Amino acid sequence: MKQSIGAKTLAFPTPTWVVGTYDMNGKPNAMTVAWAGICCSNPPCITVSLRKATYSYAGIIENKAFTVSIPSEDYVKEADYFGLASGKNEDKFKTADLTPVRSDLVDAPYVGEFPVVLECKLLHTFEIGLHTMFVGEIVDIKAEESVLDESGNPDIEKIRPVIYGTGNRSYYGMGRNIGKAFSIGEGCRATKK
Repeated sequence: MKQSIGAKTLAFPTPTWVVGTYDMNGKPNAMTVAWAGICCSNPPCITVSLRKATYSYAGIIENKAFTVSIPSEDYVKEADYFGLASGKNEDKFKTADLTPVRSDLVDAPYVGEFPVVLECKLLHTFEIGLHTMFVGEIVDIKAEESVLDESGNPDIEKIRPVIYGTGNRSYYGMGRNIGKAFSIGEGCRATKK
């Protein structure tokens, strides 16, 4: 029997993404977000939700752009730090000893050491209670060659992205492959015949 636990910010999994922006003085900044995901296929778009109080919020509004750098498990400490400190008070890239790389397509930096980056131009902004949801059109994805599969696509097992557990506020690595999407479900049809 299921037990009601009330309305909470629980969804599984949630990503650990690092959103890159420039502040009003052109200084690179980044913050960690978990309220994020794919929201449209055509055009390819993602959403990230930030509170107005964050330093990155103003950077996205000002520059109409942001990046999402996807950290591997090797950078979980740095990804967590980007969510702890404020770019208003600290140079997060310097403190984390990571490299801000200027996107050549949008007015935002990304984390050079992270294996995958999505470069996004701002399409829409929606006020939703405590958070503002930013919809960004993905104009390009850059990935380290070492994380690409034989088809040239990022391989989740090579990236080893960090997952955020909202309930216990912990980070997790990816699990094992349990089946091919848009294929494994055919087994249900086969057993009903």
